Amino acid sequence: MIKIATKSLLDLEFPTVCKQISELCITQMGIEKSLEITPYKTFKKTILGLNQTNEYVSSYQQDSRIPNHGFDSIHKEIKMLGIEDSMLEIGSFKKISSLSETANIQLRFFNKFQELYPGIYETTEPVEYTKVITEEIDEIFNRFGEVKDEATPLLQKTRRAMNGVKGKINSSFASALSTYNQYGYLDEIRESVVENIRVLAVKAMYRKKVKGSIMGNSKTGSIVYIQPEATLNHTRELNNLEYEEKEEIDRILKALTNFLRPHRELLQEYQELLSDIDVIAAKAKYAQLIKGLLPKITKDRELYLKDAYHPVLLRNNMRTGEKTFPQSIELKKDNRIIVISGPNAGGKSITLKTVGLLQIMLQSGILIPVHEYSRMCLFDKILTDIGDNQSIENHLSTYSYRLKNMNYFLRKCDDKTLFLIDEFGTGSDPELGGALAETFLEVFYERESFGILTTHYTNLKMLANELPNMTNANMMFDSKTLEPLYKLQLGEAGSSFTFEVAQKNGIPYSLINRSKKKVERGKIRFDKSIADLQKERHKLQKTTDSLKSKELLTSQQKDKLEETNVKIQQKLESYQELFDSNQRLIYLGQKIFDLSEKYFNNKRKKELIAEFVKIVEIENSKRVKASPKEIKVKKVKEKKILEEAEKTVEVIRERKKEEKKKVEIEKKKEAVKVKVGLKIGDRVRLENGKAVGSIDTIEKGKAIVNYGMFTTNVSLDQLELVQAKKIK
Repeated sequence: MIKIATKSLLDLEFPTVCKQISELCITQMGIEKSLEITPYKTFKKTILGLNQTNEYVSSYQQDSRIPNHGFDSIHKEIKMLGIEDSMLEIGSFKKISSLSETANIQLRFFNKFQELYPGIYETTEPVEYTKVITEEIDEIFNRFGEVKDEATPLLQKTRRAMNGVKGKINSSFASALSTYNQYGYLDEIRESVVENIRVLAVKAMYRKKVKGSIMGNSKTGSIVYIQPEATLNHTRELNNLEYEEKEEIDRILKALTNFLRPHRELLQEYQELLSDIDVIAAKAKYAQLIKGLLPKITKDRELYLKDAYHPVLLRNNMRTGEKTFPQSIELKKDNRIIVISGPNAGGKSITLKTVGLLQIMLQSGILIPVHEYSRMCLFDKILTDIGDNQSIENHLSTYSYRLKNMNYFLRKCDDKTLFLIDEFGTGSDPELGGALAETFLEVFYERESFGILTTHYTNLKMLANELPNMTNANMMFDSKTLEPLYKLQLGEAGSSFTFEVAQKNGIPYSLINRSKKKVERGKIRFDKSIADLQKERHKLQKTTDSLKSKELLTSQQKDKLEETNVKIQQKLESYQELFDSNQRLIYLGQKIFDLSEKYFNNKRKKELIAEFVKIVEIENSKRVKASPKEIKVKKVKEKKILEEAEKTVEVIRERKKEEKKKVEIEKKKEAVKVKVGLKIGDRVRLENGKAVGSIDTIEKGKAIVNYGMFTTNVSLDQLELVQAKKIK
C-alpha cells in the first residue's frame, strides 16, 4: 500500500501543480477533483492512471478524437430526487438530459475504440449505457426546454382551448376599438397596455358610455383606461384555462420526476465519470504544456532521470522567457543515496525538489517533463525535510522540529522509501549536529532506503566517499567567475567556496584572511583540494566538449567531401561521354571535308555518293535505333550536363573570391592587432576569463599573477591588460 504524507506534498509544491491542472478543467467538479489529486494507493491504480493520461495525449494525433465531456453539475437535482414526493424544476430536466446524452456519447465512443483507449475504457465499461432517460425527457420537452403540447391529451386540449380564447380576446378588443373610435369616445392614442392587458384609451368625459372594467387613468386625468366588457369575459375564461394548464404541467413534471428517481444513482455515476474524464483531459493538456511524457516504469529498484525539468519552474520561465536548466540523476541498488554539496544558490535544493516532485506527479498519474530514456520505479513512502520549519504553535525551534522529523524518518524508513533532505544536520553545533546527522544517514543506509540530501558538512561528504552504495555529487560552478552552471556532477563532493564567494561579494581580503586563520588548517586544505578538483574537472569538461565539437565538425566535413567527390566523379563521367561524342563528330567532319576536297579536284559524283553512303552505313551500324522519346531525353540530359558544368565553374569562382576576401581581412586584422607590452604591477586577466589579478614577476615570457588567495604561472601570450600600473 502506497502512503505519501501530506507534508511531503506541501514541501515539494505539489498543490501548485494541482492548481495549474485545475485551471485546464472545463467542469466545476473537474476543478474540485483536480485540486484534490493525490498519489494512487496501489501500483495497479498508478499504472492505470498513467496509461489513461497517456492515451488522452495520444488522442490528439488520432483521427478518432475523444468527444466533448462538458456538463452542468446536477448536485441539487440529485438531492431533490432523494426527497420523496419532490418535484424538479423545468430547467433541471434539460440539465439531466444533457448530462445523460453526454455520458452516453462517451460510453459509445470508448466502447467502439476500446483497443485505442483501453485504460479509459476500463473506467467507462462498468457504467450503464441507457437511452431511457433522454428519450423520456424528450417525450415531454422540445429542444427549447418547453413542455410539448402533445405531452398529454389533456394538455393538448387545454392549450387548443387557450389559443381559441386568445383569438376571441383579440377579435372582441378589435371590435370594441373600432366601434368606440367611430363614436369619438377614444383619445388620439386609441389604446394602451396596463399590467400586460390591452385597454382602450377613453376620453374622461365618455368613460360612463364605454362598458368594461376601468384599469387606471393618465397622470392628467384626461384619459381613462378601460378593458372592454366582452374582452374581460374572455380574459377570465383564459385565466381559468391557464390555471388548468399549470396544474397539468405540474402533474407531468411530478410524474417525470418519479420516473427519474430510480435512476438517481446512475445520474451520480454519469456525473462522476464525466468529471473523472475532465481531470484526465486536464492532465493531458498539462502534459502538452510542460512537454511531459511517460517514462519506462520498472519494478526494479531504480530511478534514472535524464534531462528532467522542475515543472513549476519550467512554466514560470516559459512566461518570462528565461532558460530552464535540466538535470540528470540516477539512483539504483548499488548507488542508493546521493549527497549533494557545494555553494548556496547553485541549484542543490531545486534539484532535490525536482526529483521529489516528478516522483509524486508520476505516482499521481501525471506525465512528467523528462527524456524518453528515463526509467522510474514506484515508492511506497516519500519522506521530505525541506526548508526552515520552525513551529510557532508547538514552540519548536528549527533544530527541534528537524529532530522530530528525523524521528519520524527513523520509524518509517525501509527499502521502499525515498527520502529527500535539504541542508541535512543544520540547526545545531556543526560538530555535534554533524555527528548526529552522520548516524541518521548510516541508519537510512543500513535499511537500504533510497535518498538524496544536500549538506555542507564535511563528515557527511567523507561518509558518502567511504560507503560503497553512496555517492557524492556537486552542483558545478565556473572556476573563474564562481557563477553557477546549474549542472549536477556525480562522483565527487563539492566545495562550499565559502571564502571565494565572500571575496566575490566584496568582503575585504584582510577579513577573509583573518577568518582563514580561525579555521583548522586541515579543513581549509580539504575544502581547497575539493575546490581544485572541481576546477580541474571543469577544465577537463571544457576540453572534452571542445574535442567533441571538433570531432563532429571533422565528421561533417568528411561526409561533405565524400558527397562532393561522388558528384565530381559523376560529372567527370558525363564530361567524358560528351568529349567522346564530340571527338566522333570531329572525325566524321574531317572525313566529309576530305571527300568534298577530293570531289572538288576530280568532279566524280558517283564516287562521292558511294563514299558518302559507305560512311553513313558504317555510322548507322554503330547506332541502336532510338524512339523519339529517348532522343528527347538524351538532348535534355546533354543540356543538363552543360548547365551543371557552367554552375560548377561559377561556384568555384565565387569560392575563390570569398577565400581571397578572407585572406585580405585576416591580413588587415594582423596589421591592426598590436601587442601591448605587460609590466610588473599591471592588472591582467586570462583571455576569455573574468578573474583579475596583478603581475608579481616576469621571466622568460612568463608571468606570476597574484589573484589574492593564490598565484599562478601563466604565459604572457595568454594574458590581457585590464589596467596598467599607476606611475607615482
